[in-house]
Amino acid sequence: MSTAISVNAQVSEPFAEILSPAALDFVAQLQRQFNARRKALLIMRQRHQKSLEEGDIPQFSSQTKIIREALWHVAPSPKDLLDRRVEITGPTERKMMINALNSGAKIFMADCEDSLSPTWFNVVQGQINLRDAVRREISLVDDRGKSYQLNEQIATLLVRPRGWHLEEKHILVDGMPMSGSLFDFGMYMFHNAHELIQRGSGPYFYLPKLENHFEARLWNDVFKAAQDMLNIPRGTIRATVLIETILAAFEMEEILFEIREHASGFNAGRWDYIFSAIKKFSFSENYLPDRAQITMTVPFKRAYTELLVRTCHKRGAHAIGGMSAFIPSRRDPEVNDRAMKQVRADKDREAQDGFDGSWVAHPDLVPVAMAAFDAVLGDKPNQKDRLREDVKVNARDLVNFHIEGAKISEAGLRLNINVAIQYLNAWLMGNGAAAIHNLMEDAATAEISRAQLWQWIHKGAKLDDGRPITLALYEELKADELEKLGGIEQMRYREAVENLDNLVRADRFNEFLTVGAYTYL
Repeated sequence: MSTAISVNAQVSEPFAEILSPAALDFVAQLQRQFNARRKALLIMRQRHQKSLEEGDIPQFSSQTKIIREALWHVAPSPKDLLDRRVEITGPTERKMMINALNSGAKIFMADCEDSLSPTWFNVVQGQINLRDAVRREISLVDDRGKSYQLNEQIATLLVRPRGWHLEEKHILVDGMPMSGSLFDFGMYMFHNAHELIQRGSGPYFYLPKLENHFEARLWNDVFKAAQDMLNIPRGTIRATVLIETILAAFEMEEILFEIREHASGFNAGRWDYIFSAIKKFSFSENYLPDRAQITMTVPFKRAYTELLVRTCHKRGAHAIGGMSAFIPSRRDPEVNDRAMKQVRADKDREAQDGFDGSWVAHPDLVPVAMAAFDAVLGDKPNQKDRLREDVKVNARDLVNFHIEGAKISEAGLRLNINVAIQYLNAWLMGNGAAAIHNLMEDAATAEISRAQLWQWIHKGAKLDDGRPITLALYEELKADELEKLGGIEQMRYREAVENLDNLVRADRFNEFLTVGAYTYL
């Protein structure tokens, strides 16, 4: 191992197996080759944001029109990625992984990103859990003596590394923190790619937070380099891109084109997409209303999801629908009944729109989503043959934020405060997937809450009863919500509130809440 690679954290014996000299050298090579480009692309994001603030309106680029008009397709899907009608997601926590792999879903996306609080333990133990899952050796006996182990039939495993904007501060390469994306991806590749291939599968990934095709090109170059370094044929890796930023929606064909030899499809990342819409237009007084009103059928969400299906199927890729984040209640059958009907309607709509599958956050939702897609697909593995040539979406449609009957209520304002505080508290305690108000909240949903708080306060929004939303009102309602939660001295609420206050009071919109909160871990 090069002396220029250092681990700035405790390394137990099990951690040392994952953080072997060879593995660290592998990720360090990726860091040295690609980190400068990563940083340059993050600067490009800042330039794009400035141009929006100066009045530029997003458009489909004339410079890449030739890609959109040319005839090309992504690589054919591997056998175990042909049928993706239900996908379950969750962090790389041991028990949750076992339950997800056993859930009956076709795909399990093991998450190193929004639903994983990136404590040192979580990050490295997650890689251990992934290694054990690939080899079907993952098991657990909990504190009550209950045993968890894999069934004979399990879901196909995909892994989501952290986004390009995140770093892993515990691994230093040449004295600088390494990219969280390259660490998560590289560790999983190094330890599992050959094993997966021998088992008839492959290294499959979800790629988060991309904003343009240049960021996709960087991932594709990382894929080629990693495969060459491991003596694996190029094209073995398969990647599904989450279209969860509003700027990426204007470059969907270009993003697919850049990764076409490794592409599997797109996912409609609905929660981050809402956050991105607020973030990119946070300077605007065109506010989005209470979160509950921003459904998948409002104009800007409907336009992007229909365009996503058309784009994917035109290029031979899978189109995967958005997350149903409902968590069933063990105590309230009425809540369950209402929510299950909403989930079924949501999945019915996606299946009928042409999606090839969809996401759920809880095993109890797998049969609901499965029934919706079974009804449309039957024995077919997907419906990529539905080209949706009827879909006509222009640039204005993607930024049409009008919502009929839109309002900002005190209840919606309180909910944003409550969810942001509760989620930040859970995240700081090491839990990135927190059940709050019967929903699985992760960083994406918490981002919506704090982003709306900032915009409403700083851009002069009013409640539906006419009261202006001010910092004083925020402080008043925050005190009420904290009291309901047991007070600021409970758990890590003091640090959670400090983080939230820093975000809400800032003169300029902070891009990601987890970047600042990471300093507390």
